Amino acid sequence: MPLETTSETAETAATVAGATPAGPGSRTEARERAARNRRLTVYAARIAVLAAFLGLWEACARTEVIDPFNFSQPSRIWDQIWQWITHGTAQGSLGEQIGYTLYEALTGWVIGVVGGVLLGIALGRIRFLADVFGPYVKVLNAIPRIVLAPIFLIWFGLGPASKVASAVVLVFFPVFFNAFQGAREVDRNLVANARILGADNRRVTLQVVIPAATTWIFTSLHVSFGFALIGAIVGEYIGATKGLGLMVAAAQGTFNSAGVYAAMTILAVVALLTEGLLTFAEKRLFRWKPADAGDGR
Repeated sequence: MPLETTSETAETAATVAGATPAGPGSRTEARERAARNRRLTVYAARIAVLAAFLGLWEACARTEVIDPFNFSQPSRIWDQIWQWITHGTAQGSLGEQIGYTLYEALTGWVIGVVGGVLLGIALGRIRFLADVFGPYVKVLNAIPRIVLAPIFLIWFGLGPASKVASAVVLVFFPVFFNAFQGAREVDRNLVANARILGADNRRVTLQVVIPAATTWIFTSLHVSFGFALIGAIVGEYIGATKGLGLMVAAAQGTFNSAGVYAAMTILAVVALLTEGLLTFAEKRLFRWKPADAGDGR
Protein backbone atom coordinates (compact mmCIF):
# COMPACT_ATOMS: atom_id res chain seq x y z
CA MET A 1 0.00 0.00 0.00
CA PRO A 2 2.74 2.55 0.77
CA LEU A 3 4.46 1.73 -2.51
CA GLU A 4 1.28 2.40 -4.52
CA THR A 5 0.74 5.66 -2.67
CA THR A 6 4.29 6.78 -3.38
CA SER A 7 3.97 5.92 -7.10
CA GLU A 8 0.67 7.74 -7.43
CA THR A 9 2.10 10.76 -5.64
CA ALA A 10 5.11 10.88 -8.03
CA GLU A 11 2.87 10.61 -11.10
CA THR A 12 0.58 13.34 -9.78
CA ALA A 13 3.54 15.64 -9.10
CA ALA A 14 4.94 15.05 -12.58
CA THR A 15 1.54 15.76 -14.13
CA VAL A 16 1.07 18.94 -12.13
CA ALA A 17 4.56 20.18 -13.01
CA GLY A 18 4.01 19.32 -16.67
CA ALA A 19 7.33 17.51 -16.74
CA THR A 20 8.10 14.44 -18.82
CA PRO A 21 11.04 12.14 -18.24
CA ALA A 22 13.91 12.93 -20.54
CA GLY A 23 14.49 9.92 -22.76
CA PRO A 24 17.00 9.19 -25.53
CA GLY A 25 14.69 10.71 -28.13
CA SER A 26 14.43 14.04 -26.36
CA ARG A 27 18.20 14.21 -25.85
CA THR A 28 18.76 13.53 -29.56
CA GLU A 29 16.28 16.23 -30.50
CA ALA A 30 18.01 18.65 -28.14
CA ARG A 31 21.40 17.93 -29.71
CA GLU A 32 20.00 18.36 -33.21
CA ARG A 33 18.33 21.63 -32.21
CA ALA A 34 21.57 22.89 -30.66
CA ALA A 35 23.54 21.92 -33.78
CA ARG A 36 20.99 23.64 -36.02
CA ASN A 37 21.07 26.79 -33.90
CA ARG A 38 24.85 26.80 -34.01
CA ARG A 39 24.87 26.49 -37.81
CA LEU A 40 22.44 29.39 -38.11
CA THR A 41 24.60 31.45 -35.76
CA VAL A 42 27.71 30.67 -37.78
CA TYR A 43 26.02 31.60 -41.07
CA ALA A 44 24.69 34.83 -39.56
CA ALA A 45 28.16 35.69 -38.23
CA ARG A 46 29.72 35.03 -41.63
CA ILE A 47 27.20 37.29 -43.35
CA ALA A 48 27.76 39.98 -40.72
CA VAL A 49 31.54 39.85 -41.17
CA LEU A 50 31.21 40.07 -44.96
CA ALA A 51 28.71 42.94 -44.74
CA ALA A 52 30.94 44.82 -42.30
CA PHE A 53 33.99 44.34 -44.53
CA LEU A 54 32.18 45.48 -47.68
CA GLY A 55 30.58 48.41 -45.86
CA LEU A 56 33.91 49.57 -44.47
CA TRP A 57 35.53 49.20 -47.89
CA GLU A 58 32.75 51.20 -49.55
CA ALA A 59 32.88 53.93 -46.89
CA CYS A 60 36.67 54.26 -47.08
CA ALA A 61 36.55 54.48 -50.88
CA ARG A 62 33.76 57.09 -50.90
CA THR A 63 35.53 59.23 -48.32
CA GLU A 64 38.85 58.69 -50.18
CA VAL A 65 40.57 57.20 -47.16
CA ILE A 66 41.77 54.71 -49.76
CA ASP A 67 42.25 55.54 -53.42
CA PRO A 68 39.11 54.34 -55.26
CA PHE A 69 41.03 54.23 -58.56
CA ASN A 70 43.46 51.62 -57.25
CA PHE A 71 41.30 49.82 -54.71
CA SER A 72 37.93 50.33 -56.42
CA GLN A 73 34.80 49.87 -54.27
CA PRO A 74 32.11 47.18 -53.88
CA SER A 75 29.43 49.19 -55.71
CA ARG A 76 31.65 49.60 -58.78
CA ILE A 77 32.60 45.94 -58.68
CA TRP A 78 28.93 44.95 -58.63
CA ASP A 79 28.21 47.35 -61.50
CA GLN A 80 31.00 45.70 -63.50
CA ILE A 81 29.65 42.20 -62.82
CA TRP A 82 26.14 43.29 -63.77
CA GLN A 83 27.43 44.85 -66.98
CA TRP A 84 29.16 41.59 -67.87
CA ILE A 85 26.00 39.63 -67.10
CA THR A 86 23.72 41.85 -69.17
CA HIS A 87 26.02 42.94 -72.01
CA GLY A 88 28.78 40.33 -72.01
CA THR A 89 32.53 40.86 -72.05
CA ALA A 90 34.93 41.84 -74.79
CA GLN A 91 35.75 38.12 -75.21
CA GLY A 92 32.13 36.94 -75.30
CA SER A 93 29.38 36.19 -72.81
CA LEU A 94 30.28 35.90 -69.13
CA GLY A 95 28.91 32.36 -68.96
CA GLU A 96 31.19 31.34 -71.81
CA GLN A 97 34.25 32.68 -69.99
CA ILE A 98 33.31 30.91 -66.76
CA GLY A 99 32.60 27.68 -68.62
CA TYR A 100 35.91 27.88 -70.48
CA THR A 101 37.90 28.31 -67.27
CA LEU A 102 35.91 25.60 -65.49
CA TYR A 103 36.49 23.19 -68.36
CA GLU A 104 40.25 23.72 -68.16
CA ALA A 105 40.33 23.50 -64.36
CA LEU A 106 38.09 20.42 -64.15
CA THR A 107 39.94 18.58 -66.89
CA GLY A 108 43.31 19.29 -65.30
CA TRP A 109 41.91 18.41 -61.87
CA VAL A 110 40.57 15.03 -62.99
CA ILE A 111 43.80 14.11 -64.78
CA GLY A 112 45.93 15.26 -61.84
CA VAL A 113 43.77 13.44 -59.29
CA VAL A 114 43.71 10.16 -61.23
CA GLY A 115 47.44 10.27 -61.87
CA GLY A 116 48.25 11.28 -58.29
CA VAL A 117 46.06 8.57 -56.76
CA LEU A 118 47.34 5.78 -59.02
CA LEU A 119 51.02 6.65 -58.66
CA GLY A 120 50.71 7.49 -54.97
CA ILE A 121 49.13 4.15 -54.10
CA ALA A 122 51.51 2.27 -56.41
CA LEU A 123 54.60 3.81 -54.81
CA GLY A 124 53.08 3.48 -51.36
CA ARG A 125 52.47 -0.24 -51.87
CA ILE A 126 55.64 -1.16 -53.78
CA ARG A 127 58.74 -0.08 -51.91
CA PHE A 128 61.05 -0.78 -54.85
CA LEU A 129 59.18 1.77 -57.00
CA ALA A 130 59.27 4.28 -54.15
CA ASP A 131 63.04 3.86 -53.81
CA VAL A 132 63.59 4.28 -57.56
CA PHE A 133 61.23 7.16 -58.31
CA GLY A 134 61.29 8.92 -54.93
CA PRO A 135 64.20 11.27 -55.71
CA TYR A 136 62.70 12.26 -59.07
CA VAL A 137 59.36 13.07 -57.47
CA LYS A 138 61.08 15.23 -54.86
CA VAL A 139 63.05 17.12 -57.51
CA LEU A 140 59.95 17.76 -59.62
CA ASN A 141 58.02 18.86 -56.54
CA ALA A 142 60.78 21.37 -55.70
CA ILE A 143 60.36 23.14 -59.07
CA PRO A 144 58.11 26.23 -58.82
CA ARG A 145 55.31 24.86 -60.98
CA ILE A 146 53.83 28.24 -61.86
CA VAL A 147 56.92 29.01 -63.94
CA LEU A 148 56.06 26.02 -66.13
CA ALA A 149 53.01 27.85 -67.52
CA PRO A 150 55.04 29.79 -70.15
CA ILE A 151 56.71 26.54 -71.21
CA PHE A 152 53.33 24.86 -71.63
CA LEU A 153 52.16 27.87 -73.62
CA ILE A 154 55.09 27.38 -76.00
CA TRP A 155 54.45 23.64 -76.25
CA PHE A 156 50.66 23.59 -76.58
CA GLY A 157 49.73 27.09 -77.80
CA LEU A 158 46.98 29.46 -76.70
CA GLY A 159 44.29 26.77 -76.54
CA PRO A 160 43.01 24.97 -73.45
CA ALA A 161 45.72 22.29 -73.53
CA SER A 162 48.36 24.58 -72.03
CA LYS A 163 46.00 25.58 -69.18
CA VAL A 164 45.06 21.97 -68.53
CA ALA A 165 48.75 21.08 -68.29
CA SER A 166 49.31 23.89 -65.78
CA ALA A 167 46.38 22.64 -63.71
CA VAL A 168 47.64 19.04 -63.84
CA VAL A 169 51.08 19.81 -62.45
CA LEU A 170 49.58 21.87 -59.62
CA VAL A 171 47.03 19.19 -58.70
CA PHE A 172 49.19 16.09 -59.06
CA PHE A 173 51.64 16.53 -56.20
CA PRO A 174 49.23 17.25 -53.30
CA VAL A 175 47.09 14.28 -54.33
CA PHE A 176 50.12 12.07 -54.90
CA PHE A 177 51.66 12.71 -51.48
CA ASN A 178 48.35 12.22 -49.67
CA ALA A 179 47.63 8.97 -51.53
CA PHE A 180 51.19 7.80 -50.91
CA GLN A 181 50.97 8.56 -47.20
CA GLY A 182 47.51 7.02 -46.97
CA ALA A 183 48.79 3.79 -48.52
CA ARG A 184 51.71 3.76 -46.12
CA GLU A 185 49.53 4.41 -43.05
CA VAL A 186 47.18 1.44 -43.60
CA ASP A 187 46.81 -0.68 -40.47
CA ARG A 188 49.18 -3.61 -40.90
CA ASN A 189 46.84 -5.86 -38.94
CA LEU A 190 44.12 -5.31 -41.56
CA VAL A 191 46.53 -6.26 -44.32
CA ALA A 192 47.71 -9.32 -42.40
CA ASN A 193 44.15 -10.45 -41.71
CA ALA A 194 43.23 -10.04 -45.37
CA ARG A 195 46.20 -12.20 -46.38
CA ILE A 196 45.26 -14.85 -43.82
CA LEU A 197 41.81 -14.97 -45.43
CA GLY A 198 43.47 -15.66 -48.78
CA ALA A 199 43.50 -12.21 -50.43
CA ASP A 200 46.22 -11.64 -53.02
CA ASN A 201 48.03 -8.34 -53.58
CA ARG A 202 45.40 -7.02 -55.98
CA ARG A 203 42.52 -7.70 -53.62
CA VAL A 204 44.43 -6.29 -50.66
CA THR A 205 45.05 -3.09 -52.61
CA LEU A 206 41.47 -2.75 -53.87
CA GLN A 207 39.61 -3.86 -50.75
CA VAL A 208 41.88 -2.72 -47.93
CA VAL A 209 44.46 -0.13 -48.98
CA ILE A 210 42.36 2.10 -51.23
CA PRO A 211 39.35 2.31 -48.83
CA ALA A 212 41.72 3.08 -45.96
CA ALA A 213 43.48 5.81 -47.97
CA THR A 214 40.23 7.39 -49.17
CA THR A 215 40.11 9.85 -46.27
CA TRP A 216 43.64 11.04 -47.07
CA ILE A 217 42.75 11.38 -50.74
CA PHE A 218 39.57 13.37 -50.08
CA THR A 219 41.53 15.73 -47.84
CA SER A 220 43.75 16.59 -50.79
CA LEU A 221 40.80 17.05 -53.18
CA HIS A 222 39.59 20.17 -51.38
CA VAL A 223 42.96 21.87 -51.75
CA SER A 224 43.77 20.50 -55.19
CA PHE A 225 40.74 21.96 -56.97
CA GLY A 226 41.80 25.42 -55.85
CA PHE A 227 45.20 24.66 -57.36
CA ALA A 228 43.51 23.59 -60.60
CA LEU A 229 41.73 26.95 -60.80
CA ILE A 230 45.02 28.73 -60.14
CA GLY A 231 46.71 26.78 -62.92
CA ALA A 232 43.94 27.60 -65.40
CA ILE A 233 43.84 31.29 -64.44
CA VAL A 234 47.62 31.72 -64.59
CA GLY A 235 47.74 30.03 -67.99
CA GLU A 236 44.96 32.28 -69.29
CA TYR A 237 46.63 35.34 -67.82
CA ILE A 238 49.84 34.59 -69.70
CA GLY A 239 48.13 33.90 -72.99
CA ALA A 240 44.65 32.76 -74.02
CA THR A 241 41.69 33.52 -76.25
CA LYS A 242 38.99 33.13 -73.56
CA GLY A 243 38.54 32.70 -69.83
CA LEU A 244 38.49 34.55 -66.53
CA GLY A 245 42.27 34.88 -66.50
CA LEU A 246 42.13 36.71 -69.82
CA MET A 247 39.45 39.00 -68.36
CA VAL A 248 41.78 39.81 -65.45
CA ALA A 249 44.62 40.55 -67.86
CA ALA A 250 42.39 42.73 -70.05
CA ALA A 251 41.09 44.68 -67.05
CA GLN A 252 44.61 45.19 -65.77
CA GLY A 253 45.77 46.39 -69.19
CA THR A 254 43.12 49.13 -69.16
CA PHE A 255 43.71 50.01 -65.46
CA ASN A 256 40.18 48.84 -64.66
CA SER A 257 40.57 47.85 -61.03
CA ALA A 258 36.83 47.13 -60.72
CA GLY A 259 37.15 44.61 -63.55
CA VAL A 260 40.07 42.87 -61.84
CA TYR A 261 38.18 42.59 -58.56
CA ALA A 262 34.99 41.56 -60.37
CA ALA A 263 36.76 38.66 -62.12
CA MET A 264 38.35 37.64 -58.81
CA THR A 265 34.94 37.72 -57.12
CA ILE A 266 33.43 35.49 -59.80
CA LEU A 267 36.36 33.10 -59.42
CA ALA A 268 35.88 33.02 -55.63
CA VAL A 269 32.17 32.22 -56.02
CA VAL A 270 32.98 29.39 -58.45
CA ALA A 271 35.59 28.00 -56.03
CA LEU A 272 33.15 28.17 -53.08
CA LEU A 273 30.41 26.39 -55.02
CA THR A 274 32.81 23.65 -56.06
CA GLU A 275 34.08 23.30 -52.50
CA GLY A 276 30.48 22.91 -51.36
CA LEU A 277 29.88 20.13 -53.88
CA LEU A 278 33.04 18.32 -52.75
CA THR A 279 32.02 18.63 -49.10
CA PHE A 280 28.54 17.28 -49.89
CA ALA A 281 30.02 14.31 -51.79
CA GLU A 282 32.45 13.61 -48.96
CA LYS A 283 29.67 13.63 -46.36
CA ARG A 284 27.60 11.26 -48.49
CA LEU A 285 30.51 8.87 -48.92
CA PHE A 286 31.63 9.01 -45.28
CA ARG A 287 28.32 8.97 -43.46
CA TRP A 288 29.71 6.17 -41.31
CA LYS A 289 32.39 8.44 -39.85
CA PRO A 290 31.69 10.08 -36.48
CA ALA A 291 31.47 13.86 -36.50
CA ASP A 292 34.47 15.89 -35.37
CA ALA A 293 34.64 16.79 -31.74
CA GLY A 294 33.89 20.42 -32.49
CA ASP A 295 30.92 19.81 -34.74
CA GLY A 296 27.59 20.95 -33.50
CA ARG A 297 29.03 22.73 -30.50
